[in-house]
Amino acid sequence: MNYDYIIVGAGSAGCILANRLSASGEYSVLLLEAGRADDSFWFKIPVGFTKTYYNETYNWMYYSEPEKELDNRSLYCPRGKVQGGSGSINAMIYVRGQARDYDDWAQAGNKGWSYRDVLPYFRKLESHPLGDTEYHGADGPISISPMKDAVHPICHVFLKGCEQAGYPRTDDFNGAQFEGAGIYDVNTRNGQRSSSSFEYLHPVLNRRKLTVEREVLVTQVLFDAKRRAMGVAVKQNGNARHFTAKREVILSAGAVDTPKLLQLSGIGDRALLEQHRIALVHDLPAVGQNLQDHLCVSFYYRANVKTLNDEMRPLLGKIRLGLQYMLTRKGPLAMSVNQSGGFFRGSESEALPNLQLYFNPLSYRIPKSNKASLEPEPYSGFLLCFNPCRPTSRGSIQIASNRAEDPAKIRINALTTQKDIDEAIQGCELVRKIMSTQALKDVTVEEISPGLQVTDRAGFLQYFREQSGSIYHLCGSCTMGPDDGTSVVDERLRVHGMSGLRIVDASIFPNITSGNINAPTMMVAEKGAEMILEDAQAGGAQAPESAKAMVAAH
Repeated sequence: MNYDYIIVGAGSAGCILANRLSASGEYSVLLLEAGRADDSFWFKIPVGFTKTYYNETYNWMYYSEPEKELDNRSLYCPRGKVQGGSGSINAMIYVRGQARDYDDWAQAGNKGWSYRDVLPYFRKLESHPLGDTEYHGADGPISISPMKDAVHPICHVFLKGCEQAGYPRTDDFNGAQFEGAGIYDVNTRNGQRSSSSFEYLHPVLNRRKLTVEREVLVTQVLFDAKRRAMGVAVKQNGNARHFTAKREVILSAGAVDTPKLLQLSGIGDRALLEQHRIALVHDLPAVGQNLQDHLCVSFYYRANVKTLNDEMRPLLGKIRLGLQYMLTRKGPLAMSVNQSGGFFRGSESEALPNLQLYFNPLSYRIPKSNKASLEPEPYSGFLLCFNPCRPTSRGSIQIASNRAEDPAKIRINALTTQKDIDEAIQGCELVRKIMSTQALKDVTVEEISPGLQVTDRAGFLQYFREQSGSIYHLCGSCTMGPDDGTSVVDERLRVHGMSGLRIVDASIFPNITSGNINAPTMMVAEKGAEMILEDAQAGGAQAPESAKAMVAAH
């Protein structure tokens, strides 16, 4: 089967690409997804992420290799195995990050990726109740819902505590003021998840030149003798198939599976490919390097006032909230469990916010089973957690074998820089500082975990080592940059040294953004789609001059 464009991965980025590239009717597009359709009720209801958190049907359920600096623990790294990808199973917090994040992308040699460059694409993808403003869009596919008027009352106690601790208040983390405490926005529409699958892909599934194939495992990208991507080899229902791309193959399989697929296809570090007996197509050592993630740790508290634990734990409470949601599309089930929080400086010497906080009006754990559901602790409680915004530790993604069925080895390499160690301690100190304010002392009975026996820097660091985990923001493993020795794609997302091959997903991030990464990933897809169409109108996607020379040399 021949198509103009083949997109590998129907995740947050792939669904947007499929819509934009097929919109004119000029190009045929094939979208390949390893998972199933997102047709379950649980993908629509915001709290439904608790049903997919440990569900192998819709989740790859990856784990990292043992992390030496985190008590040799393997960290859970859920990845969406369903149409919509991780955007179908996440907690829907909509945060772009701060301007400096993208200015750093541009300063790393990626022209056109500064904050002012990318802001139009954020505005393009969103529909915000503030309307068409300097910072927001009014008619984009993704619906943004501020939770300000609906959060549990104890969230306002948290905001008061932040004020008493001397921290500013912000009304819009995606607006003029990033720093401070506030209420998060979520990507929902009328109380239902507003994912790129629901908003970009579902409405256009009947387009004549758009084909979606699900439950398809892409095993290899295929190339001609001049290193041009010609198509992909796949396995579907136990059968081997091939699809041909006349223009481009676009990898949108995410920060774990995009570098894995490149390595399986012969693009990556020469020694790694030789180790697994994979024929070398192009020695590109940065494939799978520069992996980044946000790590968080939670502090648990018992309250002397009612919290969501009291509403969501009893059977009668669950029934009442379920009826409220079914009848009105409102209430706790229509929102994220992460309701308030913010971005703070961990010390006076920090030039910009370097810590993100989440205040949850309930304390809960999710059982590790396919029947997982959110189970509040058996007391009135809440939790406060943090993660450093821009960790400097760098990890890797490497194939474990030459079989596409085998998960890649994920190495986060957490806490391998002094900056990251310092920020782990800063975050713990920030939590304690806010919790020591009168507003929060008035509603707190005790700190359940880690407990007040942990009081010094060494104790805080040990708690982080033993209890922190991924907050599921893996990115950067096929980083964008001008140097093919340290990056994988150029500023137009073309793979160095190849032609007809691009990457459009979170793996291209040069540095992780300050906050949740689903919004930045969708922005990359909007911008990437525009560049692909520009190149097509200019006469087809062409490899950079340096890549042409390399092809000629071989």
